[in-house]
Amino acid sequence: MAFTLYSLIQAALLCVNAIAVLHEERFLSRIGWGADHGIGGFGDEPGVKSQLMNLIRSVRTVMRVPLIAVNSVTIVLLLLFG
Repeated sequence: MAFTLYSLIQAALLCVNAIAVLHEERFLSRIGWGADHGIGGFGDEPGVKSQLMNLIRSVRTVMRVPLIAVNSVTIVLLLLFG
């Protein structure tokens, strides 16, 4: 498999799919990344863990419908062009 733009896009799509299917109660809470609703004070910088959790929640919320379309197009392209 050659390193092309299509393979790079496909790898990014697989990573976004992996983030989108992470379930908070089943998987993330077992490793200590469950819902933490601690509210920081004004001017407090959020930590790396809270920023990653916000990213995961955002991907699951925003990318749910577009991922269906992008995955369908990718499957059709793979079926047509191998």
